[in-house]
Amino acid sequence: MIKRRKAGRIRPLGPLELGVLAELHAACFAEAWDEAALAALLALPGAFALIDQGEASGSSEATPAGFVLAWASAGEAEILSLGVRPAMRRRGMARNLLAAATTEAAQRGATRVFLEVAADNRAAQLLYLGAGFAQIGRRANYYRRPGGGAAALVLAREIAGGCTSESKIEK
Repeated sequence: MIKRRKAGRIRPLGPLELGVLAELHAACFAEAWDEAALAALLALPGAFALIDQGEASGSSEATPAGFVLAWASAGEAEILSLGVRPAMRRRGMARNLLAAATTEAAQRGATRVFLEVAADNRAAQLLYLGAGFAQIGRRANYYRRPGGGAAALVLAREIAGGCTSESKIEK
């Protein structure tokens, strides 16, 4: 049985947590972004990052389990990166992070959100399609892979009126 997460553990990235974000990114992706790259992205106007704080076990503190990095500007938003630690996947964290980022983007005036997803990442595609995204383009050889590149599917979703709760994310 898959344990579903309670809402409310998602929070903004703190100003001194670039190391946490870099470690999370490295845990989620083979081509990790370092602290300098993340700092440069977060310095862009409208950029923001949210962290899923994870669950504490026993007396230990919770280890951040997932993140979303995005920006919102001039009525549009883009999900730059979204990841959940492999051991914590399939618990609804990515869906919750996506909903929280969409809500934040709407609060910043965005009415449409974009993202790229690897054509060979079916699990992520299902997440985004289930959240109302639709494919609007394709970029050949966008992602580097051992033995060749993978295409990126460009997806978009209207968020007019904002996405204010998980209940607006289709399952």
